[in-house]
Amino acid sequence: MPRALLIDDEPSAREDLRGMLAAHRAVTVIGEAGLIPAARTLLARDDYDLVFLDVQLRGGSGFDLVPSVRPAAAIVFVTGYERYAVRAFEVNALDYLVKPVATDRLAATLRKLSGATAQPTVPDSVSSSPPSALSSQLTPPATPPPLRSDDRVFLKNDHTAKFVPVTEVSAIISRENYTDALLADGARFFMRRTMKSWEEFLPAELFVRVHRTTLVNLRQIERITEPDSETPHLHLHGVASPVACSHRLSPELRRRLGK
Repeated sequence: MPRALLIDDEPSAREDLRGMLAAHRAVTVIGEAGLIPAARTLLARDDYDLVFLDVQLRGGSGFDLVPSVRPAAAIVFVTGYERYAVRAFEVNALDYLVKPVATDRLAATLRKLSGATAQPTVPDSVSSSPPSALSSQLTPPATPPPLRSDDRVFLKNDHTAKFVPVTEVSAIISRENYTDALLADGARFFMRRTMKSWEEFLPAELFVRVHRTTLVNLRQIERITEPDSETPHLHLHGVASPVACSHRLSPELRRRLGK
């Protein structure tokens, strides 16, 4: 039987969810936490399969805890607000439940966990929406809305997962259907994400395409050198080698830099 953790700063909410899970007899609750420090300690365990995670916690956000969840475990966000749904699916959450959680919605989540169904599910508060409105809420959009310059982006590779301010991403380098996200602190994340997806997702006011394979953050340009008159080389914070700007795209770079 799958083993679950409950993380919610409202004891009554944990009690309600614990009771509902006990009634389904599909999951065993092996730990609970209400505050961020206790939650981090709980998530350090290696014996859980599922985390029911509230978004708004005292002293932080449930999203802050996502990097602490062991990679093999599924995450179900449980919150009183629908507005975090896109972000939840952006971090590959199994499901997103809106409080108060209905029994049939929880049952659908547990079926997802067991792989018994691939049918999309809908928060209770939108279940009475007209078909045209409902269809857009059955699944998260294929392309999430663009980030703002004050947002954080979730980066994950085989060894590390964390949210970082989007302003700290120095460059995105294409590796065919994969990309490297290079950070200003020197970190590198090999991502299963295409360049096209990044270009649509990152804030346009910060990032500019300088090559078919490269997006750069204008704020992370340390200096520009020109070994020849047609090819600017960009020296970026945290990136060891300079990035070349193609002749075709250099006018746009100069325009964005006001030169």
